[in-house]
Amino acid sequence: MAFSWDFVCEKFSEFYRNPSTDIPAPAAIDQREFAFLLFKERAMVRHRSVAKISRLKSLFSESVPSDVYHSCAYYENPEADMGKKGWLGADIVFDIDADHIPTSCDKIHDEWTCGTCGFCGKGVTPEICPSCGGMKLGAKTWPCEQCLDSAKDETIKLVGFLEDDLGFSDKDVHVFFSGHRGYHVHVENDEVRSLDTLARREIVDYVLGLGLSVFEGREKAKSQSKKSSSPFLLHDFGWNARLKEGMREFILNATKDDLDRIGVKNYAILQNKNVILKRCLDEGRWDSIRGVSISSDNAWIKIAKHVRDLESAKIDTVVTTDIHRLIRMNGTLHGKTGLKKIEFSIRNLDAFDPFKEAVAFKDGTVKVFVSGAPEFRLGGNVLGPFSNQTVELPTAAAVLLVCKGRAEVKE
Repeated sequence: MAFSWDFVCEKFSEFYRNPSTDIPAPAAIDQREFAFLLFKERAMVRHRSVAKISRLKSLFSESVPSDVYHSCAYYENPEADMGKKGWLGADIVFDIDADHIPTSCDKIHDEWTCGTCGFCGKGVTPEICPSCGGMKLGAKTWPCEQCLDSAKDETIKLVGFLEDDLGFSDKDVHVFFSGHRGYHVHVENDEVRSLDTLARREIVDYVLGLGLSVFEGREKAKSQSKKSSSPFLLHDFGWNARLKEGMREFILNATKDDLDRIGVKNYAILQNKNVILKRCLDEGRWDSIRGVSISSDNAWIKIAKHVRDLESAKIDTVVTTDIHRLIRMNGTLHGKTGLKKIEFSIRNLDAFDPFKEAVAFKDGTVKVFVSGAPEFRLGGNVLGPFSNQTVELPTAAAVLLVCKGRAEVKE
């Protein structure tokens, strides 16, 4: 395997030495902390500062990193220890990763192995080995199209919150493919740089739909053993508008099974849907449908909460609230795939294809022994599935498989 990693390291080195490689400089580059993980030493180098992007590219050429990061924060002295850097502010950063989104495909392509007894399985990695109870579990994930489509859907929802609800412009919001199994969204705006962790937590809660007044008052009343007598109101902006339109869509398409899944046992909602939509959603007469009311089985609350869960954006909350966070650098390679973190236009979000546009290695082929890989598409080629076989693959595919621990380069 050592030879295979030497091969990947050399390809990364060629990428960073190539004069045509474009690595955009982050805003206020001289106020950022840079960090990178070294291939050979497998050590993290931190607290670096540069004034020009050319100096950073020279560093990468000299000491080939597998992964490169910069701080979301701006500092007076980026090279100082954390307590002495002099925090000046930070961009708001969101991380959306397929690891945090339930998908059915993980049972097909994700594998885990117990480091204690060797027991293995597929799907989500358990906390402890079901065979020996060990906690040293290694995982092999895969960036499939379904995973990345699910992450893209969440990114589209997040951008909608940032632009439509919070008022950021497309000049403030920057969207990136992470290089692995998700997307990053950066908000770069002078007015939000100074927000502390608590203020950023408020933004996170809004994106997740936590603490909405339409639910909060009723939950407090319930905890006090009182029935809520206040009307169930949804106005036409922000989360209320999202709930109203989401409930409209749900009611129009709901089946008995759909109601059962969210705990609604009164099926009167399935009858005369157009009348229900007019009276309840358009006129706000939520108690006007016989057998379905706010005070009976909380049917509307349950539907609204279900819609809230569908409409919220699944983000890594820790990343957004951390005002000292390191984030992967735009234009650099991801050590788990060999793909680039790459920025693209928000308006191109729906059509963006990471398996074409984030490919760094476009020339040559490499002979590898593949222990196992699902069918996948990369750089215009559909490859696999492979199982314990030697094949000659495009360089980008060979790098991906070696990085994912699924192939070895044949000497």
